[in-house]
Amino acid sequence: MPELDLLSTLFVYVIPIIFAITFHEVAHGWVASQFGDQTAKSLGRLTLNPIKHIDPVGTIVVPAVMYFASGFIFGWAKPVPVNWRNLGHPRRDMALVALAGPAANFLMLLFWAILAKVILLLGSEPNYLTQLIFSMCGIGIIINIVLMILNLFPLLPLDGGRVLTAMLPRNLAITFSRLEPYGLIILVLLLVSGILWEILMPAIGVLKTLTYQLIQIP
Repeated sequence: MPELDLLSTLFVYVIPIIFAITFHEVAHGWVASQFGDQTAKSLGRLTLNPIKHIDPVGTIVVPAVMYFASGFIFGWAKPVPVNWRNLGHPRRDMALVALAGPAANFLMLLFWAILAKVILLLGSEPNYLTQLIFSMCGIGIIINIVLMILNLFPLLPLDGGRVLTAMLPRNLAITFSRLEPYGLIILVLLLVSGILWEILMPAIGVLKTLTYQLIQIP
């Protein structure tokens, strides 16, 4: 990856992040609409316009502060609203709606990997623009892997927590759901302490290696 100035670095990071969170949230809303809940659609959230999904604090302020403080980016978008009462099979459908977000990130990491491979196959004389795009592809791969694995962690309000809630017996699901108001605090504490990265990094590393091997990116 070439050395980038501040403006180029922001460009290389911001575009993959915006794509990742936008497709993630739209996927939730689109799958919910297929199962009967049109809440997201009625609110105009089934759009690829990132402005509809940006949370001023979670998408802009927190990632910027964390990047300049630690070099790591963490944030969130406005959650797509889903009314489980409108779903045909609420528990099953909520699990599938939750899984749609990580699935969208998986497709996005394939997009960035294939784009990187195309750049390599073209084999033209590298210039600053192609190096910039190739760097963006690498960031896109990593960001989508991290978002996918992180969101599958079984903690509410993450997608993995939604899936676990759907799989648990009803009485346990109700008990587990009571943790949701504290979920973001727990998540931040796990991230800051490094405990969560100890859990997630093996899976992130394996998926990154597999992606690079399958597409044969050096």
